Amino acid sequence: MHKPTTGIAAILLLAACGGASEPGAAAPAGDPPFKTTVIADFDSPWAMTFLPDRRMLVTEKDGRMLLVSADGKAAAALGGIPAVDSASQGGLMDVVLHPKFAENHLVYFSFSEPRGGGKGLALARGRLVDGADPRLDAVSVIFRASPDVGGGGHYSGRIAFAPDGHLFFTSGERQKFDPAQDPQATLGKVLRLNDDGTPAADNPLAAKGFAPAIWSYGHRNLLGLAFDPAGNLWAHEMGPRHGDELNLILPGRNYGYPIVSNGDHYDGRIIPDHDTRPDLEAPKLFWNPAISPAGLMIYGGDLFPQWKGSAFIGAMNTAGLVRVALDGVSARKADQWDMAGQRIREVEQGPDGAIWLLEDGQRGSQGRLIRLMPR
Repeated sequence: MHKPTTGIAAILLLAACGGASEPGAAAPAGDPPFKTTVIADFDSPWAMTFLPDRRMLVTEKDGRMLLVSADGKAAAALGGIPAVDSASQGGLMDVVLHPKFAENHLVYFSFSEPRGGGKGLALARGRLVDGADPRLDAVSVIFRASPDVGGGGHYSGRIAFAPDGHLFFTSGERQKFDPAQDPQATLGKVLRLNDDGTPAADNPLAAKGFAPAIWSYGHRNLLGLAFDPAGNLWAHEMGPRHGDELNLILPGRNYGYPIVSNGDHYDGRIIPDHDTRPDLEAPKLFWNPAISPAGLMIYGGDLFPQWKGSAFIGAMNTAGLVRVALDGVSARKADQWDMAGQRIREVEQGPDGAIWLLEDGQRGSQGRLIRLMPR
């Protein structure tokens, strides 16, 4: 349920510098270069996107998609959302607009779908109908990750449109390990689709016998996906026990999981590090100990000119916001801010250049929508 707040709440934050690819020592606490305003409160929100008129669509884990006013004081649940299996890590997940939304009003979203053979990740789209009874009309599932499996973890489900209009979609390996390397499974993959959900015609691995939608493989649980201004595709994924990664996603590459990782299995079994297999694509950055990354935004606004081109990542383990400096196809850890102990699930740039965060709303975190503005 949406719980709008009309007041402004300050949040105590601590600033800390990141290290290089390996863990670095924390810098002394200090004031961050932004001020925070709590805009609204939600029940376990997962993702958000802005409409052209500055209203927002916000998804909640249990299966609600909310149309939220620009000031956060009013929200309406959209009709037309299909049944969602929200057990464990499942739920209503990402939401993005079609690049030509102003013309076609198409909204794309991902969710964990109950199925006869278990459950699975689904990509759907519908047409936003505004007014007194807002809804998504003509909703259809346009892609289903396969195979269906039991259990409720590692769906991934992030969506990003490329500059050329193709749709990229992340599919986690569902905590089953081996599907990430299976050429016929679409689990543990980055997928490249047409905007109707069909595989793009020239994907790089189809001629080698892979499922035709696959763009890259050997992934674990990808919870952030974004293009930079040069058209490079970046994604982050949670490592097993530590070893979270930021990757530059290249066509046809194998990113190694579960063969290699800079983390290890939760039961203590060792996974060889990436440097033992130079034939597999290594991450541009990794975090050990883990930050549990969620949400990825590459900043392009004017309110924080010093951060143009930086990547921003929500952290659900260290409970904060992480900035990564990007330089072409290189990446460097830059800043990390403790967001008062709150798990950050989503990071977005607003139409005015402000940075917007959604708290996770689980495991002690609240669920607030927060706007960051320069001090």
